[in-house]
Amino acid sequence: MSNIRDNIARINENKPDDVLLVAVTKTRSAEEINKAIDCGITDIGENKVQEILEKYDYVKPVRWHMIGHLQTNKVKYIIDKVSLIHSVDSLKLAKEINRRAGNKGITMDVLIQVNVAQEDSKYGIDAEEAVPLIEEILKNYENIRVRGLMTIAPFEENPEDVRKYFKQLKALYDSCATIKHERLDFKYLSMGMTNDYEVAIEEGSNLIRIGTAIFGERKY
Repeated sequence: MSNIRDNIARINENKPDDVLLVAVTKTRSAEEINKAIDCGITDIGENKVQEILEKYDYVKPVRWHMIGHLQTNKVKYIIDKVSLIHSVDSLKLAKEINRRAGNKGITMDVLIQVNVAQEDSKYGIDAEEAVPLIEEILKNYENIRVRGLMTIAPFEENPEDVRKYFKQLKALYDSCATIKHERLDFKYLSMGMTNDYEVAIEEGSNLIRIGTAIFGERKY
């Protein structure tokens, strides 16, 4: 555990207190996740619905984040298990989240995923689609609260090479945050992972998603 403890301590030293650390637990066992929780982790992020379902009953009390691509037919399995969905990138998905949240009598917090770098391999909407999507959600889907934006930057050996994308998303975040609506409460700018989180924080991120720097390289 000391390794996980040391890794978490190191990350916490490198970030301001008001930046939320979400531990990315893809492929990690419930035992490893519980070790991280014992070391102060309060939020964990999973990429796949299946992994949430497999681990949910074996992990200590924690806030779960759905950070990976979410298919509409999987929403029903996690709607009452996660506190924040980071990956809303279509009206179709928003509609299903709204429907399932309504069935459970809850309001679901979501982030809009923006593909700032316009990479074909990544999900997310183009930057200019963000405001229309947010406005449509606020107008039609009363069981969704929009809490901010998320992006996954391209992987670059030198994190400086992705600074421009974080800068662009922060500018978009600031402009979207001025929209006045009771179900728009911008709190999270989710950007930055193991390789680039320090640059992301410098550009305004207040939620970082870290896996490898906590748990070590993944074993597939």
